Amino acid sequence: MTYQILLVDDEIVAIEGIQAILDLAKLNVSRLFTALNIRQAKEVFESESIDILLCDIEMPQGNGLKLLAWVREHHPYTATIFLTSHADFKYAKEALRLGSLDYLLKPVLAGELEAAIHKAREIIEQHDESHRNRQSHRLWMKHHSLIIERFWLDLINGNTPGNKAAVRGQMEHDQIPLTDESIVLPVLISVKSWNQHLQHRDEKILEYALKKTAAEMMMDNQAYGIVLQLEREQLLALYISEGQKKWDYEQLHDVCRKYIDFCSRHFYCVLTCYVASPVEVHRIADKVAFLKAQNRDNVAFVNQVFGEEGPFADKESIILPDLSIWLSYLKKGTKEDVILAVENFLNRLVKQRLLDANVLHQIHQDFMQALYLFLNHNEIQAHQLFGDEESRRLTGMAGRSVKDMIDWVTHALGKALHQAEVVKQSDSVVQIIKRYVATHIDQELSRDILAEQVFLNPDHLTRIFKKETGYSISEYVIMERLKLAKELLAQTDIPIGAVAAAVGISNFSYFTKLFKKYTHYGPSEYRSQHVVKVSRPKL
Repeated sequence: MTYQILLVDDEIVAIEGIQAILDLAKLNVSRLFTALNIRQAKEVFESESIDILLCDIEMPQGNGLKLLAWVREHHPYTATIFLTSHADFKYAKEALRLGSLDYLLKPVLAGELEAAIHKAREIIEQHDESHRNRQSHRLWMKHHSLIIERFWLDLINGNTPGNKAAVRGQMEHDQIPLTDESIVLPVLISVKSWNQHLQHRDEKILEYALKKTAAEMMMDNQAYGIVLQLEREQLLALYISEGQKKWDYEQLHDVCRKYIDFCSRHFYCVLTCYVASPVEVHRIADKVAFLKAQNRDNVAFVNQVFGEEGPFADKESIILPDLSIWLSYLKKGTKEDVILAVENFLNRLVKQRLLDANVLHQIHQDFMQALYLFLNHNEIQAHQLFGDEESRRLTGMAGRSVKDMIDWVTHALGKALHQAEVVKQSDSVVQIIKRYVATHIDQELSRDILAEQVFLNPDHLTRIFKKETGYSISEYVIMERLKLAKELLAQTDIPIGAVAAAVGISNFSYFTKLFKKYTHYGPSEYRSQHVVKVSRPKL
């Protein structure tokens, strides 16, 4: 390390004398600056990094003590050595009070000055090392919190083996403030739903707010604890103690209830908390897995706090409604009647604490089967009716909660019953097909494509269409294509190939053959005999 020195003296001779006796290379001095007064000295400080200040005390334009006071305020890490002709104790006392390292009398000897500079260098090096240590400590503390979080997540996710030896080794490696006697009590926090539709970015912001709030509200007055983000919409609060202690579960539940209430009012969410019993550190993964299973099974209870007993009564055999009952509801009831029947059944199970995720899944599957039987009876294609994005989203979420199930039932019933009514009115089905053909005449119009527009089986659509119009679907499409082709040939001078493309027939030879078959004229001959007005459309 090299140093920069500023020498301040109002006597040029004194400056030259000091320059003559200093061995800059020996002292690791890279540059020696000089100034004749305080003003010049301050200018040097403003433009250069000065490590050591050698300064006279008595100068015409201000004394060195005032300069030292200014240096202490603006450049506190600069070491100062006074060189003076005045052996005045008052000066020496003031210099030491202001932080001068040494007070040398002129004429100063080379050895004496070098010793003072060595002393200044040692203090500067000590300060630099202390500064580096403080910076390193701040960085370590900043990153160590991340290391602690990673330690717990690795243990919970199985990346660290769940045995004492492996956990102890990881604790020592990561400098985790835990011991073999440490006990941890986990609390799982689950976001069951959001009360507002949120963009992904907004959801991430609120999840961060939930975590920060949990750390502030749930870890208050705890000697040691941490809140982790387990996965999307799941947090884990860990309460940690050394050795066994008597946990106040009533207080823990009360803290969780206050947290749930606060987050419900401020963060637009519906939460549930699960409080477990304490375990040794190396057993935490199994305990968290147990809490997650509780949360998956809980499809009915929100804004509540549960212990390890969970929200369910002792399991008993549940008799689900027979498919014929669901089907009879669909065939006879209105949409509102069916939804009410489903809600009543689900609410009865909730009241008896018998509705878990598995039971809700069975109900979902049975109702879906009844719905598909109903659609099949009406020859409606389920994969087409429910192929839209919203239907797929609601179907995927139906097993998450009672609310999600009711949302799905409401949506699916609405579409199914509406389409069944459309099918009953065969004339409306035919009109839908005719409108689609008219607006898509230049595109492929196969039987399957048209059936998709009304969610019907293609054969069933063909029967309805033929019964109402007297034509098969393929015959009707050809008639409509040729009808438009005749208009274009008679009323415009568009090239025949372009006419064929405009009516959805890309093969020119096939168009010519088809046109002649139905009109007894070739396209050119028809144009010459039926032309009304030749006018190229303006572009």
